[in-house]
This record gives sequence, structure tokens and C-alpha cells, in this order.
Amino acid sequence: MAEKKKWMPRWFYQLASPRWSYEIMGKLLPWFAIATAALLVSGIVWALAFAPSDYQQGNSFRIIYIHVPSAILAQSCYILMAIAGAIGLIWKMKVADMVAKSSAPIGATMALLALVTGAIWGKPTWGSWWVWDARLTSMLILLFLYLGVIALNSAIESEATAAQATAVLALVGLVNIPIIKYSVEWWNTLHQPATFTLTERPAMPADMWVPLLVMVIGFYCFFAVSLMLRTRNEILHRERRARWVRELIEKQ
Repeated sequence: MAEKKKWMPRWFYQLASPRWSYEIMGKLLPWFAIATAALLVSGIVWALAFAPSDYQQGNSFRIIYIHVPSAILAQSCYILMAIAGAIGLIWKMKVADMVAKSSAPIGATMALLALVTGAIWGKPTWGSWWVWDARLTSMLILLFLYLGVIALNSAIESEATAAQATAVLALVGLVNIPIIKYSVEWWNTLHQPATFTLTERPAMPADMWVPLLVMVIGFYCFFAVSLMLRTRNEILHRERRARWVRELIEKQ
């Protein structure tokens, strides 16, 4: 009988193996850790010491180098969490469920960081720590979605049931992502338009946006490191009865 043809790439099916995923993450971690340190250190030094001040906001605008990367990452992390949840629902991949669960606390931290830095930036710019602006409100909803996923994972004892419930919540919450992105275009808001777009050159000078781009990439590398560390710990916890995990613990 002919073998059934698989329509997904081989690495996709390899990710279904907790052991293979654990090992490949272990190999990638040092490289991403080095990239994270190099990019964040160089980006922060460049942003604080060499980037010029804004002609209207002065040096207060420099918080953009934390605010924008954290806001972008909060949205990207949610998309990844929803995709991982969907893969877990469709293909019943345990590792995908682990990735979705591990993403939530990181995304919540980034969403909170974006809101806090936005409030700090908004005080001198708008004269208020908080306004019920469409962009700010939708980012607050994103934080609540993350907290809802975390709460569901903690409240439901069955890992399989928790994964299904949080996946559904994450997928429903995806509708908030385009609202965050396009809120400044759909409604009359105080928030400035997107700093980066794929189709247009940034309005700010290159010596301002290049270090910002470095910080964005550095934040993504930091997210990769954090996610791999959390996922590896989750794999060890769930597979603690597996022979390969026991052998790994004995070697250490």
C-alpha cells in the first residue's frame, strides 16, 4: 500500500515531537541570546547617545525606542499564540499547545510595557497619563485577552481542555489586532500613525529610525529567547515521565 503523501513540510511534523523540539531549541538558544545582547545594547546606546532629539518633543521622544518595539511585539506574540493554538486544535500537537501557553505571559508583559511607556510618553505630549483613545483602548483589551488566556490555563486542571479553551479565546481575540493597527485611520485619535510601514519610507530621519529598527529586531530576538526557555521548561514538565527526560535529568 502506498504511503500517504504528507502535504506539510517535514520540519512541521518534527515539531510534533517534544524531544526534537526541546533539542532544536537548545541549539538555537545561544545564537539568539548573543543576537539579543548585541542588538539591544547597540540599539540602546545608539538611541540614547547618538540619535538626535526631536525638534518638538526634545529628549522625551526617546521612549519611542522602548514603546514601539514592545507594542509591535505584543501584537506579533498574540498572532503567534493564536496560530499555535489553532495548530493544537487542528493537528493535536502538544508542542503547539505548549508554545501557545508559553507565549501568553511574554505577550502580556510586552502589552503592559507598551501601555506604561505610552502613558509616560503621553503625559508631556497630551498633558494626560491616559485618554480613552481607540489605539490605547484596543491595546488595553489586548492585555486583558492575554490575562484571560493566562487565567484559563491556571483555572482548568486538564492540560488538553485548557489548551482548547485558550486556543478558542485567542482565535476570537484576533479580531482586535487589525483594530489596533488601523484604529488611527478608522477613527479620529490622538495617537500618531504607524512609525513603520512596509510600503512607505519612515517620516523620521534615518539616524532616528535605524536605531529604532535595531531595537525592534532586538526585541524579537529577546522574545525568541524567552519563548524557547519557557517552552523547554514546559516540555520538561509535561514529559517528566518520559524516558528521555529522566535520562536527561540523570546526566545533569
